[in-house]
Parts: sequence; structure tokens; C-alpha cells
Amino acid sequence: MRHDLSMRAAEARELMDDPNADIGMLEQTYTRFRLVNALVSRPGLLYRREIRPRARRGPIRILDIGAGGGDVCRMIAGRLRRAGLDAEITALDADARAIRWAADHDGGSGIRYRCAFAAELVAEGEQFDVVFSNHLLHHLTGAELDGLLRDSAALVGDGGVVVHRDIARTRFAYALYDAATWVFSGTLFRGSFIRQDGLISIRRSYTRRELASLVPSGWTVRFGLPSRLELRREPESAS
Repeated sequence: MRHDLSMRAAEARELMDDPNADIGMLEQTYTRFRLVNALVSRPGLLYRREIRPRARRGPIRILDIGAGGGDVCRMIAGRLRRAGLDAEITALDADARAIRWAADHDGGSGIRYRCAFAAELVAEGEQFDVVFSNHLLHHLTGAELDGLLRDSAALVGDGGVVVHRDIARTRFAYALYDAATWVFSGTLFRGSFIRQDGLISIRRSYTRRELASLVPSGWTVRFGLPSRLELRREPESAS
């Protein structure tokens, strides 16, 4: 089926967001996130550019908002451990199913898992050196996006950075993901929501111009190849 990608499909809903989603398919989706994020999101860039330089100056605190199955947090924890660097990592998600699965598959990484909203951490006075999200922005309503930006800015300490990373809605991204996941739909991604939800995610995602028009002063939007968006709030001293 062809879809019009000239406009954001804000009303489309991903299957895994359904509270009644099949738990077996949901858990298989969490399992496959590690592979998909490694190929699509390239979280190693976040580690090299934002996390490792700060951790080299001393212990840091990291917050992943909307952490899902926690695969990005576990990747970061593993790299920090191998480099002999110290950090406290919090994986935050409002979906109890995701947090429960992530905690059960922690593998000794020592991540702190919390089922909560970012606003709750703000109320508790929490502060972090790096606040980030991966593939969260396209899930949110306009009001929820405003809240995320407000809360994540409040949660970052002096010298810290906020980085929200997501897919950019392009025809190229949709065609590439469609073709790549079709090849493995009967094997690697069988019994998961990876293919269907990934295509819906791209339709729900923003273009760089759309996202830039929604964010307040102090935030910048960057586009990266092949189809990536990065919404950033730099330290005060860097702005």
C-alpha cells in the first residue's frame, strides 16, 4: 500500500502502543530492537560525541527517556565499562511492560530502571549530565512534545546536554526500511511488530522543517544522513 509522505500521519498508531498488544510479539519486538537500533539509530555516535568526553572528566549521570527495552542503555553501559569509565544510567519509560522486560534482561549492566514520566523526576529534583531519547518524538502529541522539551531541559545540569534522536520522514527512509524488513519479515522479524510499526513510525515522524517550527528558542534541529533528526539543547556556556 502506498502512503502519502508529504504530510505527517499523526493519527496513525503503532501496534506496540496498544495496551492490549500481544505480549509475545511485544517481547519479541523488544528483543529485536537491539539489532534495529544498531543499524538505524547508530547509538555509538551518541556515546562518542556526548557521553565518553564527559565521562572522561569524571563520573556522570545519564537519563534515557522512553527507553523501551533498554538496549541503547545497555550498549552505553557496556562501552563505558570496557573503557573503565564511571556513570549512573537511568532507563525511564512510562510503559510498565517495557520496564519490566528491560529489567529482566539487564544482564548485569547495573542500569537503574524506572516506570515513570520525566515530570516525576523533575519534581524529585533529579539532575543529569546527558539526557537523551531514541525514536520517542514521533510517538508524542503536540502537548506531550512540549512537556518533553520542558522536562528534559529542567533535568539537565550545568554543562550537560539534551539530545533527542529520531527518524526523519522521507520517501527514501520509507522505501529503504520497507525493502530491508520485507526480506526478513518471515525469519528474523517474524512474530514481532518491527516491520509494521517501523513503517508507521516513519509516517508519523517529522521532517527537519516541521520539527524546527515546533521547538522553542534554545533548541536546534539537525538533519543527518540517511534520514535522521537530532533535536539538541546545548549547555548554556556553548549557546
